[in-house]
Amino acid sequence: MKKLIACLFVAAFCSVFAFSQIVTATAYFNEISDRYEEIITFECDMAIVADGKKMSGHVLYRRPEMVRVDFSSPRGQVAMFDGNTLVIYLPSQQTLLQQVVNNSDAQVSPRGLTLLRRYYSVAFETSAEPVPLDEGSSFKVVNLLFTRRAASEAFSTIKMSIDPSTKLIRRIVATTPQNKVYRFDFTGYGLNVRITDERFMYDPPSSINAYNNFLFQE
Repeated sequence: MKKLIACLFVAAFCSVFAFSQIVTATAYFNEISDRYEEIITFECDMAIVADGKKMSGHVLYRRPEMVRVDFSSPRGQVAMFDGNTLVIYLPSQQTLLQQVVNNSDAQVSPRGLTLLRRYYSVAFETSAEPVPLDEGSSFKVVNLLFTRRAASEAFSTIKMSIDPSTKLIRRIVATTPQNKVYRFDFTGYGLNVRITDERFMYDPPSSINAYNNFLFQE
């Protein structure tokens, strides 16, 4: 009887210990959010496949709400938000789009990633074990899958691939209800690098067509 009780105790202890080692998708995503909270600035290369169309560029970010993307494809295209104004320059059309954003709407939370949890449920795509980023790839990631809670959300699912060694986002694949797929790949991160205000100033070419408040035009 004593041996049976001892075996049951050991089994129960091991079960509790094993359970304590299980990492939930929510807990893992909290770790990713905490990681990004530590980042004041970063730069990286970005490759985009938007519904079959390929684009690429270099991203600058400075907390809390400054973002700039200088595109190499389409070459010369720029997208920038300096905390107050969204600017998009389309060289192929010689067009500048500008939109002033209300300050109350422009605030970007340092824990902005956690907003996904409000509108999406999160789970591991398969498990917490790293898997190849692509078939045959030696680079491994942890895949989180976000599924929308309400039909009003633009994307039905969002797949986020995390580099387990750095806790940085390597890839995002967003799919619309119409099965249009938007993929973003992020490589070559530089963290907490010096990025000055001047990097978020943009002087567009002269003699272009400028459209203000384009988001609210008919």
